[in-house]
Amino acid sequence: MSPVTVVKLLSYGRIALGVAGVAAPQTWSGWVGRVAEQPDGQVLVRGFGARDVLLGFMTAHVAERPGVGPRTVGAVALMDVVDLASTLAARKSLPSSGVAATAAVAGGAAAAGFWAARALDA
Repeated sequence: MSPVTVVKLLSYGRIALGVAGVAAPQTWSGWVGRVAEQPDGQVLVRGFGARDVLLGFMTAHVAERPGVGPRTVGAVALMDVVDLASTLAARKSLPSSGVAATAAVAGGAAAAGFWAARALDA
């Protein structure tokens, strides 16, 4: 699979997760727990979801552009590392299934993103 295809698939997945967070924040309760079901927690979920929608559109848009594409994809992969590290740091307070899923999704997205950024730069 080409690095551009990988970036676009990651981007579309990120957009879908972000739209779900904005439209129905409670869908993220598997990751962040009951806070996603409370109005104050939903503010954060919606903001985070909007972040993911923006990052998804950005990476899809610049995937084929030399210079900016690899740098953007690498920066977004770094965000996935932050999501993973934050989740692991709070793992005792989060649903265990959500921690495992986030480790798989964010860890996989970070690895694929770093690979794609490097491949796009080649």
